[in-house]
Amino acid sequence: MKSLLIAFAMYSKIPVPQVEWDKKSLSWALCWFPVVGVVIGAALALWLRIADMLNLTALRAAGAVAIPMLLSGAIHLDGFCDTCDALSSHQSRERKLEILKDSHTGAFAIICCCLYLLLFYAVWREVKAEGIDLIFLCLAPALSRCFSGLAAVSWPNARGSGLLATFTQPMDAKKARVVLILAILVLIGAMIALAADAGIYYPLALPGAALLTFLYYRLMAMKQFGGITGDTAGFFVQVCECAMVLAMVLGQRIWEVAA
Repeated sequence: MKSLLIAFAMYSKIPVPQVEWDKKSLSWALCWFPVVGVVIGAALALWLRIADMLNLTALRAAGAVAIPMLLSGAIHLDGFCDTCDALSSHQSRERKLEILKDSHTGAFAIICCCLYLLLFYAVWREVKAEGIDLIFLCLAPALSRCFSGLAAVSWPNARGSGLLATFTQPMDAKKARVVLILAILVLIGAMIALAADAGIYYPLALPGAALLTFLYYRLMAMKQFGGITGDTAGFFVQVCECAMVLAMVLGQRIWEVAA
């Protein structure tokens, strides 16, 4: 239970009782990271249903963008901005890692953040969130956090220190990988079963986008930084979630044309 509370305290703004961050509790905290995504997904589902009942369009999309960021305290968006600054610097690997640690916000971070929010808002305006599609969209925050946690316990830490290391160093990496891989398999398996039962398969573009983004994350992080950091983990969560909604939009449109 303490590990769950630590996960919520670190990765969300949802009020939880304060507990001691001891080694034993920290060793399982990342395994509870996807549960934060489940709660965010539930809040997202509630908002989307309310927005549709009230026939909202622009506000529905704005809320869908804002809710995950508000509930997470924008911690992942902060990592996204820092990573964009580092990637746009075209400096050496060592200098990029220094930029990630810099608390100042550069021009590229602001530009990329504005473009990201614009794109994310646009895809939420386009997507149809009803029936099986709504379920898939609201499982997306949990799936992105499963993959993020799996990367954290599987790939090298670029600095060997920092907040990410605080969570990963006490962990039994093998056990954590098993838990997170099982969570991924359960989520994707449930998605496949839902799609097969409904007889529509375009929603499977969503987990497909998550897998492709995960592969991109691996290639980018190793090439640019020699591993991952807490900031690159945030970058991945934001890119993955936008990619999944975009994939759903494209799947819906292609399915409509094919039909």
